[in-house]
Amino acid sequence: MAEKLRDLSQPIDVPLLDATVAAFYGTGSKEERAAADQILRELQNNPDTWLQVVHILQNSQSLNTKFFALQVLESVIKYRWNALPVDQRDGIKNYISDLIVQLSSNEVSFRRERLYVNKLNIILVQVLKHEWPARWKTFIPDLVSAAKSSETICENCMAILKLLSEEVFDFSRGEMTQLKIKELKQSLNSEFQLIHELCLYVLSASQRSELIRATLATLHAFLSWIPLGYIFESPLLETLLKFFPVASYRNLTLQCLTEVAALQFGDFYDMQYVKMYNYFMTQLQNILPPGTNIPDAYANGSSEEQAFINNLALFFTSFFKVHIRVLETAPENRTTLLMGLEYLIGISYVDDTEVFKVCLDYWNLFVLELFEAHHHQMDPVAAVSMMGLQPSAIPGMVDGIGSAITQRRQLYAVPLSKLRMLMICRMAKPEEVLIVEDENGNIVRETMKDLDILVQYKIMRETLIYLAHLDHEDTEQQMLKKLTKQLNGEDWSWNNLNTLCWAIGSISGSMMEEQENRFLFTTGSF
Repeated sequence: MAEKLRDLSQPIDVPLLDATVAAFYGTGSKEERAAADQILRELQNNPDTWLQVVHILQNSQSLNTKFFALQVLESVIKYRWNALPVDQRDGIKNYISDLIVQLSSNEVSFRRERLYVNKLNIILVQVLKHEWPARWKTFIPDLVSAAKSSETICENCMAILKLLSEEVFDFSRGEMTQLKIKELKQSLNSEFQLIHELCLYVLSASQRSELIRATLATLHAFLSWIPLGYIFESPLLETLLKFFPVASYRNLTLQCLTEVAALQFGDFYDMQYVKMYNYFMTQLQNILPPGTNIPDAYANGSSEEQAFINNLALFFTSFFKVHIRVLETAPENRTTLLMGLEYLIGISYVDDTEVFKVCLDYWNLFVLELFEAHHHQMDPVAAVSMMGLQPSAIPGMVDGIGSAITQRRQLYAVPLSKLRMLMICRMAKPEEVLIVEDENGNIVRETMKDLDILVQYKIMRETLIYLAHLDHEDTEQQMLKKLTKQLNGEDWSWNNLNTLCWAIGSISGSMMEEQENRFLFTTGSF
């Protein structure tokens, strides 16, 4: 029977191939599985097997067998495509395209065969990497035209566009030359208007949830590279913000908004960013009212709700890293700015390492910038220049540039105070040193290292030291407040006591000697 499969001079026995694949995936004995593995490997390595792929796809009843055939075809496309005759290349291209349209034009077959269609999409994108744009100039217009014929075809077209964007911009290194990657990027840019119009049309006209979600996912893949005019000089941003309050689209929309927030360029679109942020904050207050216990909401939330809080951390940190100064320069924006920082502090208390890392990374940058300006206040011109500010950037400044730095610190006084408490409450464990007796009776130091925790400790220690330099008195008060709660039992736990001790130890040497002695004397008297 194995010889029958190895003979590729005639159409392959598909039922026999189905049985062989089934044996490989565990329906047979150990010996049968090993034999099936051997046969399938031989077929994969045979340079003529790919010629049987269409026959297998048309006649197989097994999804695993179809996947096996597509794996063979994918290998040929990746490594032998340009060596194939033109008629064979066109034959594969047309067959895969037609099969995708056939399966995705019908709602029932599209849902039932979704895994199969997804694999066919991947094969099509592999073909595109060779054929488009030079030998398949009409691909984008053809795809957009097909998308307009039915909502399920449109949904799958969105999936193909998302895959194409990811392949060109994220996963292409090592598989294509830099020249080819550049060519594909230019083609996507030049033809993006058709895609942009299609996405806007879907988001404004469709009521189908699956199609809207697929469109938002596709936009998320595009937003980091498309020309800015498509974002800021079209209804796209406004449309995304309208979808944000809808629970089923919230996470996908927030991921899109985060991509927009992270874009860095000149100040040409500053006002659009201010408008976007303020409108976003208005909506957020209805979704997650101020004062909500975010750590509890996260702990008791569904996976979607937890993902929302994670995405919210990414949005705020991305936006503030690039655009915080645009918000702080105008008094009317400062309320929503401080509210955003308040949300981010709440998220920073969430009991999830990855969420905390996202927040900590931003807090470290935020506090470092304020500290450096404070440290260089003796040379305020250099400090303000370093911050990217102009002397007239902060309204009401009458005492020159040094006053701008002071006012900026005053603006953030409340969040900075809350940040000090956050760092004290969540301080990571420093390098642990144990004093032990070795086998010879000698007392030795034994160092225990958890590299992840140690890196986190170093970042937190650095952040808390900056915070201490910005306001030694408040730092001292926050620590004494925490210590008082430990002693009166209001907030007692070994973990709270440990983090407080680690925090106090972490800023050793950051105060003036007289102040540090007084602080240590005060804590000792407790």
